[in-house]
Amino acid sequence: MKFLVTGGAGFIGSHLVDCLIDNNHSVIVIDNESASENENFYWNEKADNYNYNICNYTEIESLFKNIDCVFHLAAESRIQTALKNPAKTFKVNFIGTLNILEACRKYKVSKILYSSTSSYYGLKNNPPLLEEMDRDCLNPYSSSKVAGEDLIKMYSKLYKIKSIIFRYFNVYGERQPTKGQYAPVVGLFQKMKLEGKPMTVVGDGLARRDYTHVKDVVNANLLGAMKDNMQGCKVINIGTGINYSVLDLVSMIKGEYIHISPRKGEAKETMADISTAKKYLNWEPAIRLKDWIASK
Repeated sequence: MKFLVTGGAGFIGSHLVDCLIDNNHSVIVIDNESASENENFYWNEKADNYNYNICNYTEIESLFKNIDCVFHLAAESRIQTALKNPAKTFKVNFIGTLNILEACRKYKVSKILYSSTSSYYGLKNNPPLLEEMDRDCLNPYSSSKVAGEDLIKMYSKLYKIKSIIFRYFNVYGERQPTKGQYAPVVGLFQKMKLEGKPMTVVGDGLARRDYTHVKDVVNANLLGAMKDNMQGCKVINIGTGINYSVLDLVSMIKGEYIHISPRKGEAKETMADISTAKKYLNWEPAIRLKDWIASK
């Protein structure tokens, strides 16, 4: 099969591209290395790589010719960065997604898999979080990603593009970004410990998160891409159904820590209900956070 991956040189996307290449698929990668959180980008030399901007439709549209399935991962993906620059966040996450969908429509791409976020659920929904719960967007990042979800659903309905919206829960693993104070917490804490610095616990450290390994996320995408007989748009949580507090994470990594001021725009607790992923994709997480940290 022939796939196109946006954001394919980033954290999750590069793992997905590697797996597709290893399974002898043809892959086109679009990534302009603009993700401010990434120290490194990972281009697979066996893919057809394009350093293009998804906000430039003219630049990208011809790449969608003869594509079987699109994985759309490119995004501005940090809450705190989005709070500082909401206009850029919406441009990439909404206009960029619109461009991807327009190219899919033009070249009759039959399926798109969209990487969204557990930030959809916000504060008003109590875990375990179900796909059918109401949105509660607390910041420009979640608002822009959920606006992208709405575009996916609309194009699926109007133009018969089969689609899956994956809502990821706190992805971690190899190649995870560790740059800056707003980096995802697992990689950030591991880096701080290696550098002999205290881990910086936001607020009281009691915020709870469902942590999902990047290889499990990739597996869900592969299963979605290969799913036969699907119609319309399906929303699927990708998590573990287990959550840990930040202080639990500190205990696993084992090191000194300090408390810093709370941050606005973030949920207090997330935990996925993953029954849809189990039923629809026959997917379950294979890697446990405790085991992965212990192996490092």
